Amino acid sequence: MSDTIEIQHEGSDTEGRYFTPVEGSSREAELTWRARGEVRHATHTFVPPEARGQGLAARLVKAMIEDARDQDFRIAPDCSYVEGYFKRHPELSDLRA
Repeated sequence: MSDTIEIQHEGSDTEGRYFTPVEGSSREAELTWRARGEVRHATHTFVPPEARGQGLAARLVKAMIEDARDQDFRIAPDCSYVEGYFKRHPELSDLRA
């Protein structure tokens, strides 16, 4: 996977998503979230089948983690992928809601 992949973010104060186009796919890789107070609930992560196993889902989570540090919110891993990411990275426990 190329290091030039840019993770983008769009949304409002209450919901949003991190995403990137996937070459050869009509669907983007994305991580969606909903806010409740100072917590953003990571609700769903999707990577098109043709791009799985390349680290895209992890890059989406890392983008959310960077924003959590910069914007001072915590993450509730409602999505199974994000839950697994937090389990594999216990050093991020300060960001977990």
